[in-house]
Amino acid sequence: MMVTWNALATLVLVLVIAPALPGIATKTKSVLTGRQGAPVLQLYYDLAKLLRKDSVYSTTTTWVFRAGPAVVLAAILVAALFLPLDGRVAPLRFAGDLVAFAALFALARFALVLAGLDTGSSFEGMGASREVTFATFAEPVLFLCFTVLVLATGQLSLSGMLGAPLLAAWPHAAAPLTLVGISLFVLLLAENSRVPVDDPLTHLELTMIHEVIVLDHSGPDLAVILYASALKLALFAALLVGVLIPRAGLSEPMSAAVLIIGLGTAAVGIGIVESTMARLRLTRVPQLLVGAGAMALFGIILLLR
Repeated sequence: MMVTWNALATLVLVLVIAPALPGIATKTKSVLTGRQGAPVLQLYYDLAKLLRKDSVYSTTTTWVFRAGPAVVLAAILVAALFLPLDGRVAPLRFAGDLVAFAALFALARFALVLAGLDTGSSFEGMGASREVTFATFAEPVLFLCFTVLVLATGQLSLSGMLGAPLLAAWPHAAAPLTLVGISLFVLLLAENSRVPVDDPLTHLELTMIHEVIVLDHSGPDLAVILYASALKLALFAALLVGVLIPRAGLSEPMSAAVLIIGLGTAAVGIGIVESTMARLRLTRVPQLLVGAGAMALFGIILLLR
């Protein structure tokens, strides 16, 4: 199947609206906790302000630190090309591209961690250590979810797993796919440093994970990292929407509308979680991710029984 203009248009749409998702989550949390909160479009304002500033570099950093933001954004942008955001086919696809999709997110994490370690700061090294520790639990969960999708659809590419074969699989694999949806939502919270895994609004030394790694970035470099983080959130939300709401049978405008509504709903869900529970102790985070992996594993068992 050839790539359609609708697929590219949907990709551009996601790239544009991605910075609004953290704002929706923050606004939801503020409303539910009785506060006014920042505007939904706050991240757009922050990005515009940061792009007008100059980046400041420590004398202890090398090219690794300067290359980090660019590698992070490039890896996530390429990962977006493998995801069938229109519900039909992705711009890039091949058998086994799910491995490339996961590897690109791992590359982005690797570049960000290296940039943090390059500063020579023990504070950022602490955050980098926590980031990679939790990644060892999060990445297997993603592959377990992919395994359920492969077994349910018989496809080895994201375009097949989230396209027409998924629509045909729902009638006989509703329970496993629902478990995958729950696992992916937990994974979304973990991979994007949201409560209960991390709190993006805190700067308390003992609790920071993602924020501490980027403390030395400034100006356009910080803007690139913030945008890449918002885009990563949008892609995980789009993956969740793609699993729970197959859109292969919908018209192209309706498919795009459902995607936008789904992304907004996922952001609202994040805000609800953050307003109703506190951040877990660091020792509890692996247990949360193991639980998410267990649900996906149970989905595999249901399909193989």
